[in-house]
Amino acid sequence: MQHSVSIRDLSLNFGNVKVLEHLNLDIAQGEFIVLLGPSGCGKSTLLNCIAGLLDVSDGQIFISGKNVTWLEPKDRGIGMVFQSYALYPQMTVERNLSFGLRVAGMPKDEIERRVARAAEILQIQPLLGRKPANLSGGQRQRVAIGRALVRDVDVFLFDEPLSNLDAKLRSDLRVEIKRLHQRLKNTMIYVTHDQIEALTLADRIAIMKNGVIQQLADPHTIYNKPTNLYVAGFIGSPSMNFINGTVDGTTFTAADGTKIPVGAYEFAASPAGSLKAVLGVRPEHIFLGEDADDVPFKTTAEIEIVEPMGSETLAWTKVAGVPVTFRCSSDIPLAVGDKVTIGFDIARGSLFNAETENRL
Repeated sequence: MQHSVSIRDLSLNFGNVKVLEHLNLDIAQGEFIVLLGPSGCGKSTLLNCIAGLLDVSDGQIFISGKNVTWLEPKDRGIGMVFQSYALYPQMTVERNLSFGLRVAGMPKDEIERRVARAAEILQIQPLLGRKPANLSGGQRQRVAIGRALVRDVDVFLFDEPLSNLDAKLRSDLRVEIKRLHQRLKNTMIYVTHDQIEALTLADRIAIMKNGVIQQLADPHTIYNKPTNLYVAGFIGSPSMNFINGTVDGTTFTAADGTKIPVGAYEFAASPAGSLKAVLGVRPEHIFLGEDADDVPFKTTAEIEIVEPMGSETLAWTKVAGVPVTFRCSSDIPLAVGDKVTIGFDIARGSLFNAETENRL
């Protein structure tokens, strides 16, 4: 099978600092891959290597089966959208869209066809005569996407394109980008530090830390079966609850002595004997009141903080002496000081080796 983009044993050093180290990644034709991680994890650096904006220290990059490791960006068959719109302020939208094509000497009728197609796809036809100063942030980012679109390439690279927009615009443009991908079916590689963007847009997510891909999987697997503690803590808002203790057979014993049955948990490999472990449960997998009657573990807890979120409520309490957050319907009245029954099924949770931090 020929991949749209293949990265082979890629390394990049800035002096003595190793930014990317022996990184491998295969991206299928038409796939939407999101590179996700905090600032400084190497995600934008990797994107810039694919684009040809940075020279790699070692390894190879293939696009549509062609080795492009040392080719100029313009010869790689990519279109790139940056965080900053980088539009020419003195040019109209139409001129901004067509500028690269005109410089390349493309025939006028072909330029007009491509600009018209991009404007129709992005619904910016009424804006073609305006200049960037007369556009909103969302409209400017649409034009920036259109400028990549007119190149008619197989691979699109997005470097945090929505981070300069307010929350409502980000949400709207996220839908537009998803719709764009479904319509074009081009390969898209998208960099973000926003997990909501990653979970909603991606076919697969590559979670990065210190230049290394920690887990590469579909959003459902990343969310429900994180490969290590780092991924588990990074994905989810509010983040996963963690309880330290030991696991021995079918029982997890928390640091304060609380025993939690884990017989229903699907171990990757059953640990031999007693092992220091971390139990992780997401806030939405904790059940309240009567809903907790049928789960293997339940306990009484006191509500410490209540945070109404509109359609749902977040509440803070303690389980096994450890702060725990749970999520419930806003129809359930909760107040600070209330004693409630909560419980969870470890089959929906995660267990990690406390020393290696890998999933058990």
